[in-house]
Amino acid sequence: MKKDCVFIYSDDFQLYKFHNAHPFNQLRVKLTYDLLREMKALDDEQVIFPRMATDEELELIHDRAYIEAVKAAGQGRLSEDVALNYGLGTEDTPIFPNMHEASALLVGATLTAVDYVLSGKAKHALSLGGGLHHGFRGKASGFCIYNDSAVAIKYMQERYGLRILYVDTDAHHGDGVQWAFYDDPNVCTFSIHETGRYLFPGTGNITERGQGKGYGFSFNIPVDAFTEDDSWLKAYTQAFREIAAFFKPDIILTQNGADAHYYDPLTHLSVTMKTYREIPKIAHEIAHQYCDGRWVAVGGGGYDIWRVVPRAWALIWLEMTEQSNISGSLPKAWLDKWQPLSPVPLPPEWDDPETLYPPIPRKAEITEKNAQTVEKALYPIRSQRQNIKQSL
Repeated sequence: MKKDCVFIYSDDFQLYKFHNAHPFNQLRVKLTYDLLREMKALDDEQVIFPRMATDEELELIHDRAYIEAVKAAGQGRLSEDVALNYGLGTEDTPIFPNMHEASALLVGATLTAVDYVLSGKAKHALSLGGGLHHGFRGKASGFCIYNDSAVAIKYMQERYGLRILYVDTDAHHGDGVQWAFYDDPNVCTFSIHETGRYLFPGTGNITERGQGKGYGFSFNIPVDAFTEDDSWLKAYTQAFREIAAFFKPDIILTQNGADAHYYDPLTHLSVTMKTYREIPKIAHEIAHQYCDGRWVAVGGGGYDIWRVVPRAWALIWLEMTEQSNISGSLPKAWLDKWQPLSPVPLPPEWDDPETLYPPIPRKAEITEKNAQTVEKALYPIRSQRQNIKQSL
């Protein structure tokens, strides 16, 4: 097992909790952590306790007035009207006690991961508490209060002077990160997600390519509803490799939402654990090809916290530490511990059965449509490459 990887973790991640019925549930991080521990795949020295982000670090992306509003809301001192102006107190982002502290810890965890990688203490770092990609400069959105990935990217730019490739495989478009760097040629954002025709936040079209000096550094692949593994993976693999070759990043930050899975209750895609095996493999390959291995990975969406997220997120760590050939049964001790608390039967094995869902009637049409989307999304890169070849 590779030892040059760190896993950022604290039980205090559980404090980021809207209410018991809310779909966003950080118990999934603990479930993943416990799964890896039961497997003996995560050692004590690899687990790093996170720090809390400072107000100055949050202000790299968020307005001071918004940060103060979050603090006041978490202390019960913000009126409903003012709160709603900041996206707080909505159905998606209800107010909860000490929400600033809980949110700042998640940002600090991602910054901890960044510092371990960029100080040379680790090649790869995993911070599953993060990945809150919908947060905006002055507004909460989509379960996200502070945008840890955007703060981390700005932090890497200002402290380390790097070019960053941000890769978002959440089923929802990574809008908050994209818009934060839409005019920045030193940050390339790539989001593959379910089309916004049916799903929040409704953005992420292929025409969103950046603006000003940042034009041509924003890539989106909105796949069709009911997309399955083969089509999803072909789009992801082609796009990731071509974008990395075009941009040549200094470091990769991947957001690993696990909500494209067939079981996820909030989305309409049909991928299985086959996809979640491959996502980190490609990221690992690209990180070593272009970035001397520098790879920071964060969590994200994922609302079937029992059957999907622990397996999917554990596979990121197993890939980072070169243990990804795992297959067969999940640890009996883990199943015995958590099954009494789970409202659904836990999957007994790492991989999903081939009969997980009935055949998709429009499979050929969906596959062709996704292939066309990839062609359109990558056309600027391919056109530029063809022009270079013709000029030689």
